[in-house]
Formats: sequence, structure tokens, C-alpha cells
Amino acid sequence: MDPASVPDFDDLPKVDGQPQGCAWGLFDKDGKKDVFGTLNFLTPSIVAAAAAEVKDGVSISLNWPLNGIKFPLPGRKPPVHRPKPLRELGIDCEGWDDELDFNTQFSSQWDGLCHFTPGGATYNGLKPTQQGLEVQSTAENGLPTIEHWHSRGALVGRGVLIDWKRFHEETTGTPYHPLDGYRITPEDIEKVARHQGVEFKHGDILIVRTGYTEVLEAPTQEDFAKFQAQTLSGVHGTVETARWVWNHRFAAVAGDAHAFEALPPLKPDGTPGSVTEPVLHHWFLNQFGMPIGELWDLKALSEYAKKTGRYSFLLTSVPLNHPGLVASPPNAIALF
Repeated sequence: MDPASVPDFDDLPKVDGQPQGCAWGLFDKDGKKDVFGTLNFLTPSIVAAAAAEVKDGVSISLNWPLNGIKFPLPGRKPPVHRPKPLRELGIDCEGWDDELDFNTQFSSQWDGLCHFTPGGATYNGLKPTQQGLEVQSTAENGLPTIEHWHSRGALVGRGVLIDWKRFHEETTGTPYHPLDGYRITPEDIEKVARHQGVEFKHGDILIVRTGYTEVLEAPTQEDFAKFQAQTLSGVHGTVETARWVWNHRFAAVAGDAHAFEALPPLKPDGTPGSVTEPVLHHWFLNQFGMPIGELWDLKALSEYAKKTGRYSFLLTSVPLNHPGLVASPPNAIALF
């Protein structure tokens, strides 16, 4: 769907029981509920234009190691890698297989549209269940899980880096730490974009760097002390931010933080909420059908963008292809 033909946030058709700005039904076709959400903005003409970003023949991986976090986190187990000699598998020759057991959200990831389901429902009013997510075939899967991306060639588009960490450090002269909980507003993002010489286009994938994964790679005692405050820098989680993102017709958002949005989330009255109440997760995943990338490795991307003065690039991302996947490593590459 041509992004220019889509109504702005305040003009989206009203959906019963949902707040203004809900995109349910917008991309449905032939009586079938859509499972792609804002990936529909990645039209052939937009993808073709994004390919023109490749001039240098340089590719940069945006995938943090699966075991990038070196200390325990509650709830999500770290990956377990088991090399397997072929002879143990009954194959009479020298060689190896391996098995990998991991939580898809322990390291670099896409949050798919079934990840966050307040009230039991997600994008387009669809309701994930244990049984539904254990489906054995994508063809019989009507939930908006991430393996559906493969039917449309995965994700290819124009990525735009907003290097908040570098901008803050080079232009303000004030201390910055990604665990201090700075809330990056749309006005901040626009200010960085102007500084970098970037103009947003419909279908862009917005990528925001805070420097968080670089802290996780080698945390100091000071960092561990800051963890106790349970604050994390990220994009400001408000309805105004959601409106701004939708009106730019971004196809997806991603960053190097744990939640993309700043933590703790804020309630409508401005008071801190629980980590189980993320504002932008609700708007992006549930209301828009917009995937959220988290814990991406953006350090090398930042260095190359600074060196060349280019902050836009061709972005490719091919998630795992398994029926019912809630999330996946992004397998993301930036090409200049």
C-alpha cells in the first residue's frame, strides 16, 4: 500500500473499543485479516529506491552475539550451544553438527506482533494462544507471527540511524549514560536528523542508538550501581511519540536498548509505571502492527556513518523461518 494514501494518526478510521490511531483493518484485503502491519509500507518502489543507497560496497552486521549479555537476567535463559560429533549421531565419519537452545529475545531481536498482548489481543484484534503459537505450518497460521515475513521476501528497505549517543556527547558537553533514563523525544530525533543531514522518507526503518549494548558488553561497577535504579534511556513513550512515528509512515523501528522506549514507562499523568506497561509497545505492536527491534549492535554502524557522513543505508533483515515465532534474531545487515 502506498504510504502516502494512508490517513494520518488523527484521521485513521475509528475502531470500536480502541483508541484513536488504531490501524486495525487498514491493510486487510479480500476479507482476510492482515498479518504484516506497517511492513505493508515497503512497496516495490520504496524498496527499489532504498537499493540506491548502496554506493560503497560495504556491509555491516547489526547482530549482537547471541550470548552478548555476560551476566544473568531474570526470566530469559542464555543460549546453550552443544557441538555434536557426527559419530554420536550415527554418521560414520569425522565431523560435527551442533544444537543451539536459546530464547529469541535474549540478544538482538525483532519483537513480533504477538509479543505484547494486553487484554489478550494484539494487532488486528487477533488473539494469540499457546495452541495457536504451537502451529506446525505457516499456511494454517492466521496469527501475525514473524515467519510470515518470508512470504513477502523478509524485510528490505531504507534504514536511517539516529545516533543519539554520539550527537549528545559531541554537541552538548554534558555527561550521558544510557542507564540514566533519558527520554528521547520526537523533537530530539528531528534535531539529530538535521545535524546528520538526514531527511526521513516513507517506509524508512528508524534506528536509534543509545549505547546500551556497549555497556552490557563490559559493565563496570558504576554501571552495575546504575542498574539498581532500573532506568534506561530510550525513545519517549507517549501518545505524541506514537502519532509522530505513524505520521512518518515508518515501516519498523529498532535500536540498541532493551525496549526501544525509555524505562520506566510513564502513565498518562506522567508518573512512572511498571515495566509491564510499555507505552510504545502497545501502540506499535498492537495498534499499528509495527515490529520493534531491540539490542541491535550499532557501534560499527555508528563508526562508519560518522566516517562517511552517511546515516541512511539499505537495510536487510531475514528472521528465522519457523511456524508461530513470536520473535527472532534479526539477521540484519546495513549496506552502504
